[in-house]
Amino acid sequence: MTKAQYKFTVFKLGLSWSIIVLSTCLGYSQSDALQQEDLAKLNRELDNPLAKYWSLVFQENLSINNGNIVEGNLVSNTLFFQPALPIPFGNNLVFTARPVFPLVTQPNFSQDPSGSKSVTGFGDVQMAALIGPGNASGWVWGFGTTFVFPTASNQNLGAGKYQMGPAAMVFHLGEKWNKGVFIQHWWSLAGHADRTEVVTTDIQYVLRKNLKKASIGMGPSIRIDWTKGFKDGVTIPIGLGYTQTVLLGKTPVKMRLEPQYSIVRPDNYGNVWNVRLQIAPIIKSPFLD
Repeated sequence: MTKAQYKFTVFKLGLSWSIIVLSTCLGYSQSDALQQEDLAKLNRELDNPLAKYWSLVFQENLSINNGNIVEGNLVSNTLFFQPALPIPFGNNLVFTARPVFPLVTQPNFSQDPSGSKSVTGFGDVQMAALIGPGNASGWVWGFGTTFVFPTASNQNLGAGKYQMGPAAMVFHLGEKWNKGVFIQHWWSLAGHADRTEVVTTDIQYVLRKNLKKASIGMGPSIRIDWTKGFKDGVTIPIGLGYTQTVLLGKTPVKMRLEPQYSIVRPDNYGNVWNVRLQIAPIIKSPFLD
């Protein structure tokens, strides 16, 4: 990691904590703060993408990459801000639109093919809109549409295309195990004519063992670029991480640390290791008692 990348990573983590402190001030009051015995239940429920709780998810991904087109390892990192503000309606149904705002630092291959120079800025904004039952346990499902908008501040940080496709999920939330998949697929519809067309699938699979207020397991994402062959278009990671929901003041905060290793990755250039740090303050929803 270069000195500039290190400073930027520290800045992003500091920004995350600053917003977390603010959200704590806006969160649960003393009268409705969750008790310790409730944290185990909350920790399980928040694995459901359609959970009824409001949360502000900050996810930092520090990645080590290599491949045939570079010498040695290159480091990149991305901070995702993912607010989740679900709206319940009807008979136990939930609608949620989950935007993902990325702040990215990665090698700038257009300036230096070796990747020794980096570029920092905003990436393409992604949003999944889902409808399904907001069950706190048992089988849960949802379906909807997913979008990607070409908002990147530098052409190296985004695809330059408007993208759209289906999204679907199915999970089982149990006392001992949480497991499920969340699938999104995108086709490019419009955008810069000189940019490559996009046909991409993202499959997040979740398998976690519940340990009271905590859990151990993984939730990485398989990535398939259908415009490339298997050797350069598929990434399959595995991981093992620890998740725990704690109280910061009166606000429950879900924290996760999960290293991931790609057992299948592109030959030319791809992710080898990814260390994911996730911090998600739970804020008061006006739709819940």
